[in-house]
Amino acid sequence: MTANMTSTSRTATRAARVASTAALLAVAPFVLAQVSSTPAAPVSPPAASAGQAGAAPVATSPTASSPAAGAASAPVAVAEGPLAPLAWLAGCWRGSVNQREFREHWMPLRGNLMLGTSHTVNGAVTQDWEFLRLEVRADGIDYIASPPGQKETAFRYAGETKDDDDSIFTFANPQQDFPQRIVYRRGTEGWLYAHAEGRVGGAERKVIYPMRRVDCESGELIRR
Repeated sequence: MTANMTSTSRTATRAARVASTAALLAVAPFVLAQVSSTPAAPVSPPAASAGQAGAAPVATSPTASSPAAGAASAPVAVAEGPLAPLAWLAGCWRGSVNQREFREHWMPLRGNLMLGTSHTVNGAVTQDWEFLRLEVRADGIDYIASPPGQKETAFRYAGETKDDDDSIFTFANPQQDFPQRIVYRRGTEGWLYAHAEGRVGGAERKVIYPMRRVDCESGELIRR
C-alpha cells in the first residue's frame, strides 16, 4: 500500500510539473527572457484569469497606457478663465536680428497668472532683460513689465483682433513713454511677432521682434 501511495504521489508530482511548465509557456515572452537570462531569479506565476481568484499577478512591461510610458501622452489640461486666449504663449521663443538674439520664456497659465522673462544679448553681452507677467486684476487683464532697477509698468489688455490667419493681442498704456502699446502677433508655423509701438517726438515708431517657438532644452524649432 505504501508503494502504491508512493507511485501515486510520483505520478501526481509529474502531472503538477507538466501543468507548471504549460503555465509558464503561456506567460508573456519577456517573462521567459527573464527566466533564461537569470535562471536563479524567482519567476512570477501567470496572471489570474476571471475564474482564478487569488492568483498572484504577473509583472508586465510598460505600455502606452501605463504611467511610466504614457506620462508624455497624458491629456493636456484645457486653459480656462480670462487668460485662456493667451495660454498659447506658454513655452520658449527665440529670434535674432544681426548680432542681437532675443528670447522669451513663458510658464504655463496657473491661477489666473502667467509668468515670463525676456532676455536680449548682443554677441556675448547681455543688452536687456526683464521679468514679465500676465495678470488678472479686478478691473481687467494687465501685461506687466519689470525691468531691473526700474518701476514696473502695466499695459491694459485691449483685446484680440484678426488679420487673415494671424491673431493680434494688444496691450496699451497711453500715459507711458515709448512704448505705449505692446502687441503680440501670433502667426502660423510657430511664428510670434512682438511689437513695441508708440509715438516718439510726435512720430509713430514701431520695433518688431520676430521669434519662433523652440524646444526649451534643445532649441529646435516647433512649428505650431
